Amino acid sequence: MPVVSVGMPLGPGCSTCGYCGPLGERSSTETSFKKAGFIASQLSCEVYQKMIYRGWRRSGTYCYAPDLRRSCCPQYTIRLDALVFKPSRSQRKLVNRWNHFVMQGHKSETSGFLPLQGTLSAPKPTKPFKSDGNTSKRDPPTFFLSTSIHAAEVGFTSPNVTVRHKFEVTLESSTYTEEKYALYLLYQREIHHDPYNTPEDFKRFLVKSPLINEPIPYPTSPPDHLPSQYGSFHQMYRLDGELIALGVIDILPACVSSVYFMYDPKHDKYSLGKLSAIREASLAREIHDAGAITMTSLAMGFYIHSCPKMKYKGGYSPSYLADPEEFTWFPLADCIPQLEKFRYAAFAHPEHSLEGPQDPGEGPPVRVSEELLNEVMVIYSMQQGAISIIPVNLSHQWNDEYNREEILSCVNALGDQLSKEIIFR
Repeated sequence: MPVVSVGMPLGPGCSTCGYCGPLGERSSTETSFKKAGFIASQLSCEVYQKMIYRGWRRSGTYCYAPDLRRSCCPQYTIRLDALVFKPSRSQRKLVNRWNHFVMQGHKSETSGFLPLQGTLSAPKPTKPFKSDGNTSKRDPPTFFLSTSIHAAEVGFTSPNVTVRHKFEVTLESSTYTEEKYALYLLYQREIHHDPYNTPEDFKRFLVKSPLINEPIPYPTSPPDHLPSQYGSFHQMYRLDGELIALGVIDILPACVSSVYFMYDPKHDKYSLGKLSAIREASLAREIHDAGAITMTSLAMGFYIHSCPKMKYKGGYSPSYLADPEEFTWFPLADCIPQLEKFRYAAFAHPEHSLEGPQDPGEGPPVRVSEELLNEVMVIYSMQQGAISIIPVNLSHQWNDEYNREEILSCVNALGDQLSKEIIFR
């Protein structure tokens, strides 16, 4: 039976900005705008897939669509083509450096440690050499992403290889544990200078999810380390049994969606955040290669060109930005000149781009055709688990001006087709 997507529409709003304020602080004024919000009771993974490709994101069960035109730091939806992605030299170096640490330890740990026995599953880096009459360096060894990313991981290393550390990555459902909460507290305090987070804050932000798990249609049984269902997951990184990092991800029909990543700051020098993006891109590729052929991308959240700490996402190639008006995809490299010139860049219609930091104010009133409103449904009643629905413009919510504005804003941000696939409450 198909999953029914249900939620409560919310109207436009604004808040302080966490991207342009001082470290650990937010902007002093409300300069970050949202076109609409949506508190989801439950969503099919396919519907949420469509939502994020229209510029929406979720924080727990709260979904929102930023208003790029009005915001101080416009948030462009970015996705990486995981099937074409080839890690850069610096990204390959990160993977190899981490693998070397796991296999052989840090130089401070190697005293008295026996050399590796056997062979690694991934190719070893080789030193450049010079030959007579030829000063060129030898080509680097071939780097296979899905092999190299697992090379030092439990379940992938050869049984006859001696390793310094036990590194394990597992996927589990999005659930609360004290261990996860402790890592979140440490990360928020040390990295974001945010010491005030309760267990309920953590649950609301990174545990609760409206996504309903659905089976991934592999044609044959996938490898054991791959998920069997779409839905919300915690990707657990353990070193010698200790939880050192956690990635919150949504696995959807066309993409792996990065929600949040946290790590123990004592491993900061290994750039675990950047490594997690490489691993998530590999996960998308591995799911595709196992037969779920609609899986093609890593959705990396928002690209914010004006925020240095968010621009790193542009280093994963080939990446694409969604046009904020038509939601068609444009290569990031082609978008950069406009992002450099304008505060708000419209890629499909460059003439709509805006310079200057000032808020242009609200646009024209949202107008939705009666024909569409007749096809947007709202819950009329619920009895013994069965729901009755009616067109939204015949509901009691429609008679209230405030509720009507929220509905219209949400329908406008979702677009015609998605609005028909969600039942409002």
